[in-house]
Amino acid sequence: MKNYILGITGFLGASGVALGAFGAHTLKAKMQMGLITPDQLNGFDTAAKYQLFHTIALAALFFAAKDKNFRWLNIGAWFFIAGILLFSGSLYLLTTRSLTGMEFLTFLGPVTPFGGLVLMGGWICLIVQSFKFAKKTN
Repeated sequence: MKNYILGITGFLGASGVALGAFGAHTLKAKMQMGLITPDQLNGFDTAAKYQLFHTIALAALFFAAKDKNFRWLNIGAWFFIAGILLFSGSLYLLTTRSLTGMEFLTFLGPVTPFGGLVLMGGWICLIVQSFKFAKKTN
């Protein structure tokens, strides 16, 4: 199961770079043509940044738990994956819905903050694991 996390991390990292470039170049040009608002571009940029930041954290978790069975680090990794998909994924779709003609995607609005909570859950798993480490050393 842990090996899947490394592959998913690679995919999320590569797609985060590609989506960030898409936002910085293609969507920025669409904004200059009046097809996307500055707020939409900013939201897309936020999605790409959060995806990349959490992909780096995910890679760190993978290597920290690679040869050991740190339950909370593994759970945190899955929280990061789910959070990236929910938070960044919903933002990508919401901010480009006018360009794609998928205006009905407004129902995804509540998914974004839920995805943020899931990302926070990943970080909380690190805190829990740190307490487990502290218990073992005392």
